[in-house]
Amino acid sequence: MPEPHPSTAPGPGRDQALDRLARAAYSLSAADSRLRGRATRTPGTLSLTHARALRALAETGPLSIGQLAAATETTGAATTQLVNGLAAAGYVTRERPADDKRSVLVALTDTGRRHHRERQAALAEALDTTLTQYDTTALDAATDVLRQLAAIYDRL
Repeated sequence: MPEPHPSTAPGPGRDQALDRLARAAYSLSAADSRLRGRATRTPGTLSLTHARALRALAETGPLSIGQLAAATETTGAATTQLVNGLAAAGYVTRERPADDKRSVLVALTDTGRRHHRERQAALAEALDTTLTQYDTTALDAATDVLRQLAAIYDRL
């Protein structure tokens, strides 16, 4: 059986590194809460959930509430509330398909599409500028760690 890599072996150094990661994850969660607060107080500000919804709609086209809930990783009730806010801001519309008057599709408006593109460009620029010292390998590792953290949070 192979020996664990020294940096992954149990011990005080690894415990401290995991503690720093947990604290950074708490900080990320707090930053998300602050962003959600700004989104409720400042017109044009998007929470991460709003941004995920606009991105999903931009990438796939109109979606039902259930499909949008799956794409944004939220509940149907929360997605209905999310759509209400996005519709009030003029970013999405609700459309009834001609062949099914019971369902509703959520679609981006031109304003929503423009806001999504602007948000994505600002995010890409911020990531590129702020994370310039990290190579592709480090960025891929960070991506993996964030995905693993999301899975851990889902299990808590």
